[in-house]
Amino acid sequence: MSKKTRIFLIDDHPAMRHGIAQLVAKENDLEVCGEAGNRHETLEAIKCTPPDFIVLDIALKDPDRTGLDLISEIHACVGPLPILIYSMHDEKIYAERALRAGARGYLMKQEPVRRIIDAIRGIINDGIYVSETISLRILLKHFESPCESQEPVTPEDCLSVREFEVFRLIGGGLQPREIAQKLCLSTKTVETHRMNIRKKLGMANASEVTRYAVERSHMRHQTS
Repeated sequence: MSKKTRIFLIDDHPAMRHGIAQLVAKENDLEVCGEAGNRHETLEAIKCTPPDFIVLDIALKDPDRTGLDLISEIHACVGPLPILIYSMHDEKIYAERALRAGARGYLMKQEPVRRIIDAIRGIINDGIYVSETISLRILLKHFESPCESQEPVTPEDCLSVREFEVFRLIGGGLQPREIAQKLCLSTKTVETHRMNIRKKLGMANASEVTRYAVERSHMRHQTS
């Protein structure tokens, strides 16, 4: 019997991990070797027994780190393992960020749950898995901009994943306290992220950040 691909699940909802584990258990060549709900649990577990493959959610309940931030730490800990991002977050906003961060695929949780097996196999067999929509967007960007420069496409691409989440919510009209509640952060942490956003975008004050965030939000809605 050939060796099974050992999969580690990272999601802060135990029910979600259980559901994925049940799907994987039906496959003859795949098995779940462990699971975690946050950054600390993840790094402790994979140091002891490195998996072959990781399924990772973006929205972990860590105050300053997201699933995308965790990718580089996983790679530093156990090497460049294939990672599939499985998330509620809109792929049009986060898929390319995930790939730039080092993930090998992106799947939205709104897709039929069986699709996660297809995504895992797609990465194992072909090296990458994204939807046709994202694949087309990446191809179009390549042909429109053949230069291999790594410069950000938009100013906000310089933001960390958590800063970008705060930026998006500012653009949605939320106040710091509301953002803190939505992201399970303290208001002070949100204010710190907003200050970092202002500095990275080279803006004079919070009002300028808000105006720009709202403009970008309207542009995304018009193109989505």
